[in-house]
Amino acid sequence: MDSRLLPALLLLLFLRPSGPQGQGPGSGGPSGELPEQLPKKFPEEDGVLVLSGHTLGLALQTHLALLVEFYAPWCGHCKALAPEYSKVATLLATESVRATLAKVDGTAEPELTQKFGVTRYPTLKLFQDGNRTHPEEYTGPWETEGITKWLKQHLEDEKGAQALIDTQDVVVIGFFDLQDEDMVTFLALAQDALDLTFGLTNRPQLFQKFGLTKDTVVLFKKFDEGWADFPVDKEFCLDQGHLSCFLPTHSMHLVMGFNSQTSPKIFARILNHLLLFINQTLASHRALLVGFGEVAPPFQGQVLFVVVDVDVDNDHVLQYCGLRAQEASTLYFINIATTKKYVPQGGGLVTLAAVLAFCHSVLNGEVKPYRLSQEIPPDWDQRPVKTMGKNFEQVAFNETKNMFVKLYTTWCTHCKEMAATWEALAEKYSDCQDIITAELDATANERAFAVHGFPTLKYFLAGPGRK
Repeated sequence: MDSRLLPALLLLLFLRPSGPQGQGPGSGGPSGELPEQLPKKFPEEDGVLVLSGHTLGLALQTHLALLVEFYAPWCGHCKALAPEYSKVATLLATESVRATLAKVDGTAEPELTQKFGVTRYPTLKLFQDGNRTHPEEYTGPWETEGITKWLKQHLEDEKGAQALIDTQDVVVIGFFDLQDEDMVTFLALAQDALDLTFGLTNRPQLFQKFGLTKDTVVLFKKFDEGWADFPVDKEFCLDQGHLSCFLPTHSMHLVMGFNSQTSPKIFARILNHLLLFINQTLASHRALLVGFGEVAPPFQGQVLFVVVDVDVDNDHVLQYCGLRAQEASTLYFINIATTKKYVPQGGGLVTLAAVLAFCHSVLNGEVKPYRLSQEIPPDWDQRPVKTMGKNFEQVAFNETKNMFVKLYTTWCTHCKEMAATWEALAEKYSDCQDIITAELDATANERAFAVHGFPTLKYFLAGPGRK
């Protein structure tokens, strides 16, 4: 599944209330009276238990996970849900999911609807571990797949927790001792993180299984170090800002391979990128990946290490950096916010020591930014559209001329579509001696100002101090 389209899945790992609020199976009623005799079988319709105010309590003693639909016979939405709800019951039975579906006619049981805060039909409530005081209300889509997925996401033991971790490359689980403020913060973040899967638990056995002694958010991943911990500060509680930075940083590989699938993540948050251009078909180039990866951990969150394979369709990256495939293997450092680029001084072999030294020298400001610039074409001013190169500043900052320039790239579709229009504009103003219409290949000629998209148009006014 494309992670960009994956919705945030809030996975609640059976929160077991403590104290007088929670009553497990067989514990009796609130007054400690003996439980009523359990019926051998509850009535069913299409695989869904049909319950009443009397039998709901008995069903909770029998089924550890009971999803109850409160419906009204006259409700159109309830009638539309009925076949979907029955399909869920069938799927749960075939897939051995430990959850049972039931329904209650809310119009016939006004005391139940009032007790459980039912204000509309249909309403679905999940009762866990026999606890009837704090059922969780279903808020997902009203169709088979959505309800089934929601139920599967409610885990109850170590095996279930491990199953959740095994389902995705990255899973985030909050281990909390029912501190409301921290849980609310965690849940709010989970709703906004559309490309991550979340879980939540307060089970002591799960704390023990993962070696945790305090409230912690753990990011489990199937790569690099395997997981990353974000301990909760007892004094200052869970910091949503820090956690929102921690999760995307640690959910990425320490070394990312550049392609169309990974590029959205690569350009999402970390601004400093160290690029290693190699040809993956060459064994000598592949051998460089080990040392490159060994340097990455200390820079996690500060510099993203990226591998660009020049043997696949990455020509646009080469052009942007002003490189040719034959120049691999080579390093290239770029800050995507300022677009400042840096190259190793004097070239040399790509070794572990060289990568480490280059990274530190850039971050410490010891390397000057590198700017590409083309030689001036002999016929640069013979066409209506003037072709700029190393003469850009000289022409643009001529106080006697206005210059309207298009900054483009050779691979940009929008730039190609605009070419004819730009030529026509230049032709229209070709007789105006104080107006220059120009173009500049922005990937081959880098300027002091940042360019964030293509094409970009800039107008340099004539006159003293107006440039």
